[in-house]
Amino acid sequence: AGLENVGGVDLIRARHEQGRPLLGICVGLQVFFARGEEHGVKTEGIGLWPGAVTALEAPVIPHMGWSKVNAPADSAMFDGIGDERFYFVHSYAAAEPPPNTLVTTAHHGSDFVAAVEDGTTWAAQFHPEKSAEAGAKLLRNWLASFAAGSSPGSESGNTDTNPTDALSS
Repeated sequence: AGLENVGGVDLIRARHEQGRPLLGICVGLQVFFARGEEHGVKTEGIGLWPGAVTALEAPVIPHMGWSKVNAPADSAMFDGIGDERFYFVHSYAAAEPPPNTLVTTAHHGSDFVAAVEDGTTWAAQFHPEKSAEAGAKLLRNWLASFAAGSSPGSESGNTDTNPTDALSS
């Protein structure tokens, strides 16, 4: 309801449809799906992808801590990252990957969707901002994916400045 009250749902859908960059983190990934179920209450998601987010099937909930992910070889999101761990803190996840996307999985009791690449829309169940250098590299990869103005619907196409410079140390 909070996103709807401020026009966020329409804004997110429009950006996705126009090919403008979006990055969903944790609950951000979850709300991109069509629906969710929490404590028996079913809610409608934004619906960028079909499917549902439900309680994570695992012996220990929440899944809190560092886990490895299984990224596709052609993933731009995980380019140059290697075999690193990412920080997760969640009790809900999507078990079924959205169609026609690049999907990274992780395992905690069962396999679940850890990240999705869908054109200029990227999402991660984990927290890249809490995932040390691997997370910083992932964020740089996201910025680099549209920094050159090559993404459809980019606002200026200006290649004079590189927003990834602010993340480099």
